Amino acid sequence: MKVRPYIGSDNEEWVRMRRALWPELAAETEAEDAAAWLARPDTHVLVAERPDGSGLSGFAEVAARPYADGCETSPVAYLEGWYVDADERRTGVGAALLRAAEVWARRQGYTEMASDALLENVVSQQAHEALGFAEVERAVKYRKGL
Repeated sequence: MKVRPYIGSDNEEWVRMRRALWPELAAETEAEDAAAWLARPDTHVLVAERPDGSGLSGFAEVAARPYADGCETSPVAYLEGWYVDADERRTGVGAALLRAAEVWARRQGYTEMASDALLENVVSQQAHEALGFAEVERAVKYRKGL
């Protein structure tokens, strides 16, 4: 498996995987959202190639945030998106993507990386913890329309 930075020809596969990770994103704005992400100066996208060369099997999106819960430094690197196709999970793809994201973060001068997972996504929580993340808090967030 090869992990490398995103290139333009990865777009279709990357958007496919983003759609799988974030199905709540509106289809009519997904291309605009992806382009906006790539245009930001503080982001980086990594992709994992399938071993047989037939496409991509995962991605990681990392960016800078001014702060993150549980972190002592500012800014911090933040693992914004982390996805591996179901047929490639538990093969080391996720770990390789995270290691590459950590390399990017260190090169940017960050000394901490943060991330999050939904309360109901126990598999993601377990993956984070297996790769060295420590849980810092749990929260229930609220919204009220006005």
